[in-house]
Amino acid sequence: MQVILAKPRGFCAGVVRAIEIVERALEREQKPVYVRHEIVHNRHVVEKLRRKGAIFVDELAEIPAGALTIFSAHGVAQSVEQDAVNRGLPVIDATCPLVTKVHVQGRKYAKSGRALVLIGHEGHAEVEGTMGQVNAPVHLVSTVEDVALVALPLDTPIAYVTQTTLSVDDTRDVIAALQARFSDVIGPDVAEICYATQNRQTAVRDLALVSDLVIVVGAANSSNSRRLQEIGLEMGVPSYLVDDGSGVDPAWLDGIAAVGITAGASAPDELVESVIDALRNLRQVRVSQLDGVDEHIEFSLPPQLRQVEPRIAANGNPA
Repeated sequence: MQVILAKPRGFCAGVVRAIEIVERALEREQKPVYVRHEIVHNRHVVEKLRRKGAIFVDELAEIPAGALTIFSAHGVAQSVEQDAVNRGLPVIDATCPLVTKVHVQGRKYAKSGRALVLIGHEGHAEVEGTMGQVNAPVHLVSTVEDVALVALPLDTPIAYVTQTTLSVDDTRDVIAALQARFSDVIGPDVAEICYATQNRQTAVRDLALVSDLVIVVGAANSSNSRRLQEIGLEMGVPSYLVDDGSGVDPAWLDGIAAVGITAGASAPDELVESVIDALRNLRQVRVSQLDGVDEHIEFSLPPQLRQVEPRIAANGNPA
């Protein structure tokens, strides 16, 4: 059986940065470090950091006074930032720089007097953070149908921003619906869409063309991982989302000659390897990788951590 790996897959620069922030903070502090929410949406990553001393909490109220606090890669609302200030918590912000860019753009649009529309998924941590970063009403839409429900006069000047885990393809129809309904609509250039989301979605489309089955490695609560599975299905290929190799069902392989594997942006490569190992336990496999985009983007760390020795291995996995 042929096993074909997508390129790119797995960790993006924002995830690498967020994990490294926690790693370096643990190295510097030599005591527990508190992280509000999962640093990234992957159980294996969270558990590995927990074993090293990171304590993950749902709310700031669970953090002892004076304890170092890290905000996750998804970003937080201004109210959370202010709560940390009020409680005197020292904070390191691991928000992905591309998410921060959306926050800045949203505030800029709102300040200019435009009604702000956020294209994203209700309840997602990034969406909640972005909505809480803008001191004005934010109209959340996920689908073309949602656009018709936006309760604004049709001549209202509109600006939109998007959740970073959505690609150009994901947002194209919704943006077109906004432009069709409202007479004055502006938004960021498509080049400002998250590079990692777009690259991984393009790669899984290419993967589906040469695979009888697609396996996406990622967490069920990872928006970008679920979307990769959906794209495989849209391409007419049976597609499954698994946490790791233990999620592989032997029944999936009946009559399958080529299995494509990709991974969401918060899934480390070791989990992809565990899926390959699971397949090897069931069939003889030959592994190859598709040609794809080489990603060289890196994001700088917060200044207070730049002098601490890194604990991220060269392959992007926590050491």
